[in-house]
Amino acid sequence: MSVDSALRSRAETWLRDDPDPATRAALESLLEQAAAGSSAAQDELADAFSADLQFGTAGLRGAMAPGPNRMNLAVVSRAARGLADHLREDLDLDRPRVVIGYDARYNSHAFARRSAEIMAAAGCQVQLFERCGPTPLVAYAVRHLDADAGIVVTASHNPPADNGYKVYLGGRAAEPEGRGVQIVPPSDAQIAARIAAVGPVREIPLADSGVELLGEQLREDYLAAISALPDPEGPREVRIVHTAMHGVGTETALAAFHRTGFTEVHPVAKQADPDPDFPTVAFPNPEEPGAIDLALELARTLEADVVIANDPDADRCAAAVLDPHRGDWRMLTGDELGVLLGDHLVRRHGYRGVLARSIVSSRWLDAIAESAGLEAAATLTGFKWITRAPRIAFGYEEAIGYCVLPEVVRDKDGLSAALMVAEMAALARAEGTTLSGRLDELAAEHGLFSTAQLSIRVEDLPLIGAMMERLRAAPPAALLGSPVVTNQDLSQGSVATTGLPPTEGMLLRSEDDTRVVVRPSGTEPKLKCYLEVVTDVPAGATVAETGALRRRAEERLETLKDELRQVLGAD
Repeated sequence: MSVDSALRSRAETWLRDDPDPATRAALESLLEQAAAGSSAAQDELADAFSADLQFGTAGLRGAMAPGPNRMNLAVVSRAARGLADHLREDLDLDRPRVVIGYDARYNSHAFARRSAEIMAAAGCQVQLFERCGPTPLVAYAVRHLDADAGIVVTASHNPPADNGYKVYLGGRAAEPEGRGVQIVPPSDAQIAARIAAVGPVREIPLADSGVELLGEQLREDYLAAISALPDPEGPREVRIVHTAMHGVGTETALAAFHRTGFTEVHPVAKQADPDPDFPTVAFPNPEEPGAIDLALELARTLEADVVIANDPDADRCAAAVLDPHRGDWRMLTGDELGVLLGDHLVRRHGYRGVLARSIVSSRWLDAIAESAGLEAAATLTGFKWITRAPRIAFGYEEAIGYCVLPEVVRDKDGLSAALMVAEMAALARAEGTTLSGRLDELAAEHGLFSTAQLSIRVEDLPLIGAMMERLRAAPPAALLGSPVVTNQDLSQGSVATTGLPPTEGMLLRSEDDTRVVVRPSGTEPKLKCYLEVVTDVPAGATVAETGALRRRAEERLETLKDELRQVLGAD
Protein backbone atom coordinates (compact mmCIF):
# COMPACT_ATOMS: atom_id res chain seq x y z
CA MET A 1 0.00 0.00 0.00
CA SER A 2 1.51 3.34 -1.07
CA VAL A 3 1.21 6.66 0.73
CA ASP A 4 -1.77 8.75 -0.36
CA SER A 5 -0.52 11.48 -2.69
CA ALA A 6 -2.35 14.28 -0.89
CA LEU A 7 -0.96 13.07 2.43
CA ARG A 8 2.56 12.89 1.05
CA SER A 9 2.20 16.38 -0.42
CA ARG A 10 1.11 17.78 2.94
CA ALA A 11 4.00 16.03 4.71
CA GLU A 12 6.54 17.35 2.19
CA THR A 13 5.15 20.88 2.56
CA TRP A 14 5.48 20.52 6.32
CA LEU A 15 9.05 19.25 5.93
CA ARG A 16 10.10 22.38 4.05
CA ASP A 17 8.57 24.65 6.71
CA ASP A 18 9.66 22.77 9.86
CA PRO A 19 12.24 24.82 11.85
CA ASP A 20 13.44 21.84 13.90
CA PRO A 21 16.14 19.61 12.35
CA ALA A 22 15.22 16.74 14.70
CA THR A 23 11.60 16.50 13.57
CA ARG A 24 12.62 17.06 9.93
CA ALA A 25 14.94 14.07 10.16
CA ALA A 26 12.22 12.01 11.85
CA LEU A 27 9.73 12.88 9.11
CA GLU A 28 12.18 12.08 6.31
CA SER A 29 12.73 8.66 7.89
CA LEU A 30 8.99 8.14 8.27
CA LEU A 31 8.37 8.97 4.60
CA GLU A 32 11.10 6.56 3.52
CA GLN A 33 9.63 3.77 5.66
CA ALA A 34 6.13 4.43 4.33
CA ALA A 35 7.36 4.40 0.73
CA ALA A 36 9.05 1.06 1.43
CA GLY A 37 5.69 -0.37 2.47
CA SER A 38 5.75 -0.06 6.26
CA SER A 39 2.11 -0.09 7.40
CA ALA A 40 3.10 1.33 10.80
CA ALA A 41 4.78 4.31 9.13
CA GLN A 42 1.80 4.82 6.83
CA ASP A 43 -0.59 4.77 9.80
CA GLU A 44 1.57 7.29 11.67
CA LEU A 45 1.66 9.62 8.66
CA ALA A 46 -2.10 9.36 8.25
CA ASP A 47 -2.72 10.22 11.90
CA ALA A 48 -0.08 12.95 12.13
CA PHE A 49 -1.08 14.76 8.91
CA SER A 50 -4.80 14.15 8.44
CA ALA A 51 -5.81 16.75 11.06
CA ASP A 52 -4.48 19.58 13.21
CA LEU A 53 -3.88 19.25 16.93
CA GLN A 54 -6.89 21.04 18.38
CA PHE A 55 -6.43 24.06 20.62
CA GLY A 56 -9.14 24.02 23.27
CA THR A 57 -9.80 24.94 26.88
CA ALA A 58 -6.94 22.63 27.90
CA GLY A 59 -4.67 24.33 25.35
CA LEU A 60 -2.66 21.76 23.42
CA ARG A 61 -1.54 18.29 24.45
CA GLY A 62 -0.23 15.36 22.45
CA ALA A 63 2.65 13.10 21.51
CA MET A 64 5.89 14.78 20.41
CA ALA A 65 6.57 13.98 16.73
CA PRO A 66 6.45 15.69 13.33
CA GLY A 67 3.12 16.76 11.88
CA PRO A 68 0.27 19.18 12.58
CA ASN A 69 -1.49 16.64 14.82
CA ARG A 70 1.54 16.30 17.12
CA MET A 71 3.44 18.47 19.59
CA ASN A 72 6.55 19.96 17.97
CA LEU A 73 8.33 23.27 17.48
CA ALA A 74 6.24 24.17 14.43
CA VAL A 75 2.90 23.61 16.19
CA VAL A 76 4.12 25.49 19.27
CA SER A 77 5.38 28.36 17.10
CA ARG A 78 1.98 28.78 15.50
CA ALA A 79 0.30 28.62 18.92
CA ALA A 80 2.55 31.33 20.30
CA ARG A 81 1.94 33.65 17.38
CA GLY A 82 -1.79 32.94 17.47
CA LEU A 83 -1.99 33.79 21.17
CA ALA A 84 0.00 36.99 20.62
CA ASP A 85 -2.35 38.00 17.80
CA HIS A 86 -5.37 37.25 20.00
CA LEU A 87 -4.05 39.50 22.77
CA ARG A 88 -3.12 42.34 20.44
CA GLU A 89 -5.81 42.13 17.77
CA ASP A 90 -8.90 40.53 19.34
CA LEU A 91 -8.43 42.15 22.77
CA ASP A 92 -6.69 45.29 21.48
CA LEU A 93 -4.01 45.19 24.17
CA ASP A 94 -0.94 47.37 23.81
CA ARG A 95 2.25 45.48 24.68
CA PRO A 96 0.51 42.67 26.56
CA ARG A 97 2.56 41.12 29.37
CA VAL A 98 3.03 37.35 29.07
CA VAL A 99 4.62 34.98 31.61
CA ILE A 100 6.04 31.70 30.27
CA GLY A 101 7.08 28.67 32.32
CA TYR A 102 7.90 25.06 31.57
CA ASP A 103 8.45 21.67 33.19
CA ALA A 104 11.34 19.21 32.79
CA ARG A 105 9.93 17.13 29.94
CA TYR A 106 11.77 16.66 26.69
CA ASN A 107 11.56 19.84 24.56
CA SER A 108 9.77 21.88 27.23
CA HIS A 109 12.52 24.48 27.48
CA ALA A 110 12.89 24.70 23.69
CA PHE A 111 9.14 25.15 23.25
CA ALA A 112 9.03 27.83 25.95
CA ARG A 113 12.05 29.69 24.60
CA ARG A 114 10.70 29.74 21.05
CA SER A 115 7.33 30.97 22.34
CA ALA A 116 9.09 33.79 24.18
CA GLU A 117 11.04 34.84 21.08
CA ILE A 118 7.91 34.81 18.90
CA MET A 119 5.74 36.71 21.35
CA ALA A 120 8.42 39.32 22.00
CA ALA A 121 8.76 39.87 18.24
CA ALA A 122 4.97 40.27 18.05
CA GLY A 123 5.06 43.17 20.50
CA CYS A 124 4.50 41.45 23.84
CA GLN A 125 6.38 42.06 27.08
CA VAL A 126 7.64 38.56 27.80
CA GLN A 127 8.86 37.20 31.12
CA LEU A 128 10.34 33.71 30.83
CA PHE A 129 11.24 31.54 33.81
CA GLU A 130 14.97 30.98 33.68
CA ARG A 131 14.63 27.33 34.73
CA CYS A 132 11.95 24.66 34.89
CA GLY A 133 9.44 24.67 37.70
CA PRO A 134 5.95 23.70 38.88
CA THR A 135 2.86 24.79 36.99
CA PRO A 136 1.42 26.63 40.06
CA LEU A 137 4.34 29.06 39.83
CA VAL A 138 3.02 30.33 36.51
CA ALA A 139 -0.58 30.51 37.71
CA TYR A 140 0.73 32.49 40.69
CA ALA A 141 2.89 34.75 38.50
CA VAL A 142 -0.04 35.71 36.25
CA ARG A 143 -1.85 37.20 39.26
CA HIS A 144 1.20 38.41 41.17
CA LEU A 145 2.71 40.23 38.18
CA ASP A 146 -0.66 41.31 36.78
CA ALA A 147 0.21 39.61 33.49
CA ASP A 148 -2.28 39.54 30.64
CA ALA A 149 -1.51 35.90 29.84
CA GLY A 150 0.49 32.95 31.05
CA ILE A 151 1.80 29.87 29.25
CA VAL A 152 3.06 26.63 30.79
CA VAL A 153 4.73 24.06 28.58
CA THR A 154 3.76 20.82 30.33
CA ALA A 155 1.91 17.56 29.81
CA SER A 156 1.33 17.22 33.55
CA HIS A 157 0.92 13.49 34.31
CA ASN A 158 0.83 12.25 30.70
CA PRO A 159 3.25 9.58 29.42
CA PRO A 160 6.89 10.54 28.63
CA ALA A 161 6.26 10.86 24.88
CA ASP A 162 3.78 13.72 25.37
CA ASN A 163 4.00 17.44 25.89
CA GLY A 164 1.46 20.23 26.12
CA TYR A 165 0.73 23.95 26.16
CA LYS A 166 -1.53 25.37 28.86
CA VAL A 167 -2.79 28.97 28.66
CA TYR A 168 -4.05 31.34 31.35
CA LEU A 169 -5.49 34.83 30.90
CA GLY A 170 -5.22 37.66 33.38
CA GLY A 171 -4.67 41.39 33.77
CA ARG A 172 -6.47 43.34 31.07
CA ALA A 173 -7.38 40.14 29.21
CA ALA A 174 -9.77 38.75 31.84
CA GLU A 175 -12.51 39.74 34.24
CA PRO A 176 -11.49 39.77 37.94
CA GLU A 177 -12.83 36.27 38.63
CA GLY A 178 -10.92 34.90 35.64
CA ARG A 179 -7.48 36.38 36.28
CA GLY A 180 -4.88 33.65 36.50
CA VAL A 181 -7.46 31.03 35.47
CA GLN A 182 -7.23 28.63 32.55
CA ILE A 183 -9.08 29.78 29.45
CA VAL A 184 -12.73 29.00 28.75
CA PRO A 185 -14.97 29.66 25.72
CA PRO A 186 -15.02 31.83 23.73
CA SER A 187 -11.31 32.56 24.30
CA ASP A 188 -10.26 29.06 23.18
CA ALA A 189 -12.07 29.36 19.84
CA GLN A 190 -10.76 32.89 19.28
CA ILE A 191 -7.18 31.79 19.92
CA ALA A 192 -7.66 28.70 17.73
CA ALA A 193 -8.87 30.94 14.88
CA ARG A 194 -5.79 33.13 15.21
CA ILE A 195 -3.53 30.06 15.20
CA ALA A 196 -5.22 28.80 12.02
CA ALA A 197 -4.55 32.17 10.36
CA VAL A 198 -0.80 32.10 11.01
CA GLY A 199 1.22 31.74 7.81
CA PRO A 200 4.34 29.66 7.19
CA VAL A 201 6.28 28.91 10.36
CA ARG A 202 9.61 29.96 8.86
CA GLU A 203 8.16 33.41 8.23
CA ILE A 204 7.13 33.99 11.86
CA PRO A 205 9.44 36.72 13.22
CA LEU A 206 11.73 35.89 16.15
CA ALA A 207 13.15 38.44 18.60
CA ASP A 208 16.82 38.15 19.49
CA SER A 209 16.37 40.32 22.59
CA GLY A 210 13.66 41.75 24.82
CA VAL A 211 12.83 38.60 26.80
CA GLU A 212 13.12 39.15 30.55
CA LEU A 213 14.20 36.16 32.63
CA LEU A 214 12.32 35.53 35.86
CA GLY A 215 14.77 34.49 38.55
CA GLU A 216 14.58 33.31 42.13
CA GLN A 217 12.63 36.28 43.54
CA LEU A 218 9.38 35.08 41.98
CA ARG A 219 9.88 31.63 43.49
CA GLU A 220 10.62 33.24 46.83
CA ASP A 221 7.46 35.34 46.62
CA TYR A 222 5.40 32.22 45.87
CA LEU A 223 6.98 30.28 48.73
CA ALA A 224 6.31 33.14 51.13
CA ALA A 225 2.68 33.30 50.02
CA ILE A 226 1.89 29.60 50.49
CA SER A 227 4.02 29.30 53.63
CA ALA A 228 1.81 31.86 55.36
CA LEU A 229 -1.11 29.41 55.36
CA PRO A 230 -0.19 26.81 58.03
CA ASP A 231 -0.97 27.89 61.61
CA PRO A 232 2.41 28.87 63.11
CA GLU A 233 1.20 27.70 66.54
CA GLY A 234 0.00 24.31 65.32
CA PRO A 235 1.72 20.96 65.93
CA ARG A 236 4.57 19.92 63.66
CA GLU A 237 5.36 16.41 64.89
CA VAL A 238 4.61 14.30 61.85
CA ARG A 239 6.65 11.94 59.66
CA ILE A 240 6.11 12.55 55.94
CA VAL A 241 7.17 10.60 52.87
CA HIS A 242 7.09 12.73 49.72
CA THR A 243 7.34 11.82 46.06
CA ALA A 244 7.48 14.20 43.11
CA MET A 245 6.93 11.37 40.61
CA HIS A 246 10.12 12.29 38.67
CA GLY A 247 8.74 15.80 38.18
CA VAL A 248 9.64 19.33 39.20
CA GLY A 249 7.99 19.46 42.63
CA THR A 250 10.69 18.25 45.03
CA GLU A 251 12.67 21.46 45.45
CA THR A 252 9.67 23.71 46.10
CA ALA A 253 7.80 21.14 48.20
CA LEU A 254 10.75 20.51 50.50
CA ALA A 255 11.43 24.23 50.81
CA ALA A 256 7.79 24.83 51.78
CA PHE A 257 7.74 21.96 54.27
CA HIS A 258 10.92 23.04 56.01
CA ARG A 259 10.05 26.73 55.99
CA THR A 260 6.80 26.00 57.80
CA GLY A 261 8.35 23.70 60.40
CA PHE A 262 7.66 20.28 58.89
CA THR A 263 11.22 19.03 59.12
CA GLU A 264 10.81 15.25 59.12
CA VAL A 265 10.21 14.84 55.41
CA HIS A 266 11.67 11.89 53.53
CA PRO A 267 11.74 12.15 49.72
CA VAL A 268 11.56 9.00 47.64
CA ALA A 269 15.12 9.20 46.32
CA LYS A 270 14.51 7.37 43.03
CA GLN A 271 11.64 9.75 42.16
CA ALA A 272 12.90 13.03 43.63
CA ASP A 273 14.85 14.47 40.70
CA PRO A 274 13.28 15.55 37.40
CA ASP A 275 13.57 12.81 34.79
CA PRO A 276 11.57 13.06 31.55
CA ASP A 277 11.74 9.28 31.10
CA PHE A 278 9.83 8.63 34.37
CA PRO A 279 11.82 5.38 34.78
CA THR A 280 10.20 3.92 37.92
CA VAL A 281 6.54 4.24 36.91
CA ALA A 282 4.48 2.91 34.04
CA PHE A 283 2.37 6.08 34.09
CA PRO A 284 3.49 9.18 36.08
CA ASN A 285 0.15 9.77 37.78
CA PRO A 286 -0.19 9.24 41.56
CA GLU A 287 -3.68 7.83 40.97
CA GLU A 288 -2.43 5.00 38.75
CA PRO A 289 -1.93 1.55 40.31
CA GLY A 290 1.71 1.06 41.30
CA ALA A 291 2.73 4.70 40.89
CA ILE A 292 3.33 5.26 44.61
CA ASP A 293 4.59 1.78 45.45
CA LEU A 294 8.09 3.09 46.22
CA ALA A 295 6.62 5.74 48.50
CA LEU A 296 4.51 3.17 50.33
CA GLU A 297 7.53 0.91 50.74
CA LEU A 298 9.46 3.78 52.34
CA ALA A 299 6.48 4.73 54.50
CA ARG A 300 6.24 1.21 55.91
CA THR A 301 9.98 1.15 56.62
CA LEU A 302 9.94 4.53 58.38
CA GLU A 303 6.54 4.02 60.05
CA ALA A 304 5.48 7.33 58.52
CA ASP A 305 2.24 9.15 59.29
CA VAL A 306 1.39 10.13 55.73
CA VAL A 307 2.58 9.84 52.13
CA ILE A 308 2.22 13.00 50.04
CA ALA A 309 2.56 12.71 46.27
CA ASN A 310 2.66 15.41 43.62
CA ASP A 311 2.23 14.74 39.94
CA PRO A 312 5.12 15.69 37.61
CA ASP A 313 4.20 19.38 37.24
CA ALA A 314 3.08 19.59 40.90
CA ASP A 315 -0.35 21.05 40.30
CA ARG A 316 -2.05 18.00 41.81
CA CYS A 317 -1.65 16.35 45.20
CA ALA A 318 -2.45 12.90 46.55
CA ALA A 319 -2.12 11.37 50.00
CA ALA A 320 -1.88 7.84 51.36
CA VAL A 321 -2.46 6.71 54.94
CA LEU A 322 -2.34 3.59 57.06
CA ASP A 323 -5.99 2.57 57.13
CA PRO A 324 -7.06 0.65 60.27
CA HIS A 325 -10.07 -0.69 58.38
CA ARG A 326 -7.74 -2.55 56.02
CA GLY A 327 -4.66 -2.96 58.19
CA ASP A 328 -2.53 -1.55 55.38
CA TRP A 329 -1.65 1.62 53.54
CA ARG A 330 -4.01 2.97 50.90
CA MET A 331 -4.39 6.04 48.76
CA LEU A 332 -7.12 8.41 49.85
CA THR A 333 -9.53 9.06 47.03
CA GLY A 334 -9.59 12.53 45.54
CA ASP A 335 -12.99 13.04 47.12
CA GLU A 336 -11.83 11.95 50.58
CA LEU A 337 -8.86 14.32 50.50
CA GLY A 338 -11.05 17.11 49.15
CA VAL A 339 -13.51 16.73 52.02
CA LEU A 340 -10.70 16.58 54.60
CA LEU A 341 -9.17 19.75 53.18
CA GLY A 342 -12.47 21.62 53.00
CA ASP A 343 -13.35 20.68 56.57
CA HIS A 344 -9.87 21.57 57.82
CA LEU A 345 -9.82 24.99 56.17
CA VAL A 346 -13.22 25.84 57.63
CA ARG A 347 -12.70 24.33 61.07
CA ARG A 348 -9.03 25.21 61.68
CA HIS A 349 -8.50 28.28 59.52
CA GLY A 350 -11.93 29.87 59.71
CA TYR A 351 -12.48 30.01 55.96
CA ARG A 352 -15.67 31.76 54.88
CA GLY A 353 -17.09 32.06 51.40
CA VAL A 354 -18.03 29.39 48.88
CA LEU A 355 -16.81 25.78 48.91
CA ALA A 356 -16.75 24.73 45.27
CA ARG A 357 -16.47 21.34 43.60
CA SER A 358 -16.97 19.95 40.13
CA ILE A 359 -20.32 18.32 39.40
CA VAL A 360 -18.69 14.87 39.32
CA SER A 361 -17.07 15.30 42.75
CA SER A 362 -18.57 14.24 46.07
CA ARG A 363 -21.50 16.02 47.65
CA TRP A 364 -19.82 15.41 51.01
CA LEU A 365 -18.28 18.87 50.62
CA ASP A 366 -21.79 20.34 50.37
CA ALA A 367 -22.61 18.77 53.74
CA ILE A 368 -19.45 20.31 55.23
CA ALA A 369 -20.49 23.72 53.89
CA GLU A 370 -24.09 23.42 55.11
CA SER A 371 -23.00 22.42 58.60
CA ALA A 372 -20.70 25.48 58.75
CA GLY A 373 -23.38 27.83 57.43
CA LEU A 374 -21.49 28.34 54.17
CA GLU A 375 -22.53 28.20 50.54
CA ALA A 376 -21.60 25.24 48.33
CA ALA A 377 -21.24 25.40 44.56
CA ALA A 378 -21.12 22.68 41.89
CA THR A 379 -19.46 23.66 38.61
CA LEU A 380 -18.63 22.06 35.31
CA THR A 381 -15.64 19.73 35.34
CA GLY A 382 -12.20 21.34 35.40
CA PHE A 383 -10.48 24.07 37.35
CA LYS A 384 -11.17 26.56 34.60
CA TRP A 385 -14.74 26.40 35.94
CA ILE A 386 -14.22 25.56 39.61
CA THR A 387 -12.12 28.63 40.34
CA ARG A 388 -14.61 30.88 38.59
CA ALA A 389 -17.18 30.15 41.31
CA PRO A 390 -18.11 33.54 42.79
CA ARG A 391 -16.57 34.21 46.24
CA ILE A 392 -14.66 30.94 46.16
CA ALA A 393 -12.80 30.09 49.37
CA PHE A 394 -11.83 26.51 48.51
CA GLY A 395 -12.31 24.36 45.44
CA TYR A 396 -11.54 20.80 44.43
CA GLU A 397 -12.14 18.08 41.86
CA GLU A 398 -12.04 14.35 42.40
CA ALA A 399 -9.01 14.02 40.09
CA ILE A 400 -6.75 15.07 43.03
CA GLY A 401 -6.84 18.80 42.21
CA TYR A 402 -7.18 21.30 45.08
CA CYS A 403 -7.26 25.09 45.33
CA VAL A 404 -6.62 26.07 48.96
CA LEU A 405 -5.49 29.68 48.36
CA PRO A 406 -7.60 31.10 45.53
CA GLU A 407 -6.33 34.66 46.00
CA VAL A 408 -2.75 33.39 45.57
CA VAL A 409 -3.16 30.67 42.93
CA ARG A 410 -6.52 30.62 41.11
CA ASP A 411 -5.95 27.07 39.92
CA LYS A 412 -5.19 23.67 41.37
CA ASP A 413 -1.94 23.80 43.34
CA GLY A 414 -0.38 20.60 44.63
CA LEU A 415 2.23 22.39 46.73
CA SER A 416 0.00 24.57 48.91
CA ALA A 417 -2.32 21.56 49.20
CA ALA A 418 0.63 19.44 50.35
CA LEU A 419 1.25 21.89 53.20
CA MET A 420 -2.34 21.51 54.31
CA VAL A 421 -2.08 17.70 54.18
CA ALA A 422 1.02 17.90 56.38
CA GLU A 423 -0.78 20.20 58.81
CA MET A 424 -3.85 17.95 58.94
CA ALA A 425 -1.70 14.87 59.59
CA ALA A 426 0.24 16.62 62.37
CA LEU A 427 -2.95 17.86 63.99
CA ALA A 428 -4.55 14.41 63.81
CA ARG A 429 -1.48 12.84 65.40
CA ALA A 430 -1.50 15.45 68.18
CA GLU A 431 -5.18 14.65 68.81
CA GLY A 432 -4.49 10.92 68.97
CA THR A 433 -6.08 10.04 65.66
CA THR A 434 -5.20 9.84 61.95
CA LEU A 435 -6.54 11.18 58.68
CA SER A 436 -8.45 7.93 58.33
CA GLY A 437 -9.88 8.46 61.80
CA ARG A 438 -10.86 11.99 60.87
CA LEU A 439 -12.78 10.64 57.88
CA ASP A 440 -14.67 8.34 60.23
CA GLU A 441 -15.56 11.34 62.40
CA LEU A 442 -16.88 13.22 59.38
CA ALA A 443 -18.85 10.15 58.31
CA ALA A 444 -20.46 9.94 61.74
CA GLU A 445 -21.34 13.64 61.51
CA HIS A 446 -22.59 13.89 57.92
CA GLY A 447 -23.03 10.33 56.67
CA LEU A 448 -20.54 8.21 54.74
CA PHE A 449 -20.21 9.39 51.13
CA SER A 450 -18.44 6.67 49.15
CA THR A 451 -17.37 7.27 45.56
CA ALA A 452 -15.94 5.28 42.66
CA GLN A 453 -15.39 5.69 38.95
CA LEU A 454 -16.15 3.44 36.01
CA SER A 455 -14.20 4.25 32.84
CA ILE A 456 -15.21 2.60 29.59
CA ARG A 457 -12.42 2.91 27.01
CA VAL A 458 -13.37 2.61 23.34
CA GLU A 459 -11.46 2.18 20.11
CA ASP A 460 -14.07 3.97 17.99
CA LEU A 461 -15.15 7.37 19.29
CA PRO A 462 -18.71 7.10 17.86
CA LEU A 463 -19.33 4.35 20.43
CA ILE A 464 -19.26 7.00 23.15
CA GLY A 465 -22.06 8.93 21.48
CA ALA A 466 -24.00 5.72 21.00
CA MET A 467 -23.75 4.86 24.70
CA MET A 468 -24.87 8.35 25.70
CA GLU A 469 -27.87 8.12 23.37
CA ARG A 470 -28.73 4.69 24.78
CA LEU A 471 -28.68 6.15 28.29
CA ARG A 472 -30.88 9.09 27.26
CA ALA A 473 -33.36 6.87 25.44
CA ALA A 474 -33.64 4.22 28.15
CA PRO A 475 -32.33 5.48 31.50
CA PRO A 476 -32.51 3.01 34.41
CA ALA A 477 -35.65 3.15 36.50
CA ALA A 478 -33.70 2.32 39.64
CA LEU A 479 -30.15 2.41 41.01
CA LEU A 480 -29.28 -0.44 43.40
CA GLY A 481 -32.99 -1.12 43.75
CA SER A 482 -33.89 2.46 44.69
CA PRO A 483 -36.21 4.35 42.27
CA VAL A 484 -34.58 7.09 40.21
CA VAL A 485 -36.09 10.44 41.20
CA THR A 486 -33.77 12.77 39.24
CA ASN A 487 -32.88 12.27 35.59
CA GLN A 488 -31.09 15.32 34.17
CA ASP A 489 -29.77 15.60 30.65
CA LEU A 490 -26.97 18.05 31.34
CA SER A 491 -26.67 18.93 27.65
CA GLN A 492 -30.17 20.43 27.88
CA GLY A 493 -29.64 22.10 31.24
CA SER A 494 -29.81 25.79 31.88
CA VAL A 495 -28.52 27.99 34.63
CA ALA A 496 -32.12 28.40 35.79
CA THR A 497 -32.78 24.68 36.25
CA THR A 498 -29.42 23.07 37.02
CA GLY A 499 -27.19 25.96 38.00
CA LEU A 500 -24.84 24.95 35.18
CA PRO A 501 -24.43 25.90 31.54
CA PRO A 502 -25.08 23.03 29.09
CA THR A 503 -22.49 20.25 29.03
CA GLU A 504 -22.49 16.78 27.58
CA GLY A 505 -23.57 14.33 30.28
CA MET A 506 -26.35 12.72 32.30
CA LEU A 507 -27.03 12.94 36.03
CA LEU A 508 -29.16 10.34 37.82
CA ARG A 509 -30.14 10.30 41.48
CA SER A 510 -32.21 7.70 43.29
CA GLU A 511 -34.56 7.92 46.23
CA ASP A 512 -31.86 6.67 48.63
CA ASP A 513 -29.51 9.42 47.35
CA THR A 514 -27.32 7.20 45.18
CA ARG A 515 -25.96 9.40 42.39
CA VAL A 516 -24.46 8.70 38.98
CA VAL A 517 -22.95 11.20 36.54
CA VAL A 518 -22.02 9.93 33.07
CA ARG A 519 -19.95 12.05 30.70
CA PRO A 520 -17.41 11.63 27.90
CA SER A 521 -13.80 12.28 28.88
CA GLY A 522 -12.47 15.57 27.59
CA THR A 523 -8.97 14.21 26.99
CA GLU A 524 -9.21 10.46 26.29
CA PRO A 525 -11.41 8.04 24.27
CA LYS A 526 -13.41 7.09 27.36
CA LEU A 527 -16.90 7.30 28.74
CA LYS A 528 -16.59 8.11 32.44
CA CYS A 529 -19.17 7.27 35.09
CA TYR A 530 -18.88 8.86 38.53
CA LEU A 531 -20.69 6.92 41.25
CA GLU A 532 -21.65 7.92 44.79
CA VAL A 533 -23.56 6.05 47.49
CA VAL A 534 -24.50 7.55 50.87
CA THR A 535 -24.62 5.47 54.04
CA ASP A 536 -25.95 6.53 57.44
CA VAL A 537 -23.50 5.89 60.28
CA PRO A 538 -25.22 5.10 63.60
CA ALA A 539 -24.30 7.27 66.58
CA GLY A 540 -21.48 5.74 68.58
CA ALA A 541 -20.42 3.32 65.81
CA THR A 542 -17.13 1.60 66.59
CA VAL A 543 -14.14 1.51 64.26
CA ALA A 544 -15.04 -2.06 63.34
CA GLU A 545 -18.66 -1.13 62.64
CA THR A 546 -17.62 1.85 60.52
CA GLY A 547 -15.20 -0.40 58.65
CA ALA A 548 -18.00 -2.84 57.91
CA LEU A 549 -20.14 0.01 56.56
CA ARG A 550 -17.27 1.12 54.33
CA ARG A 551 -16.83 -2.39 52.92
CA ARG A 552 -20.55 -2.68 52.29
CA ALA A 553 -20.52 0.65 50.45
CA GLU A 554 -17.63 -0.54 48.29
CA GLU A 555 -19.59 -3.69 47.42
CA ARG A 556 -22.60 -1.58 46.46
CA LEU A 557 -20.42 0.57 44.21
CA GLU A 558 -19.15 -2.55 42.42
CA THR A 559 -22.75 -3.71 41.92
CA LEU A 560 -23.65 -0.27 40.58
CA LYS A 561 -20.80 -0.53 38.07
CA ASP A 562 -22.27 -3.79 36.79
CA GLU A 563 -25.72 -2.20 36.46
CA LEU A 564 -24.30 0.69 34.44
CA ARG A 565 -22.35 -1.59 32.12
CA GLN A 566 -25.61 -3.33 31.26
CA VAL A 567 -27.52 -0.06 30.76
CA LEU A 568 -24.77 1.34 28.52
CA GLY A 569 -24.29 -1.88 26.59
CA ALA A 570 -20.66 -2.06 27.67
CA ASP A 571 -20.54 -5.65 28.93
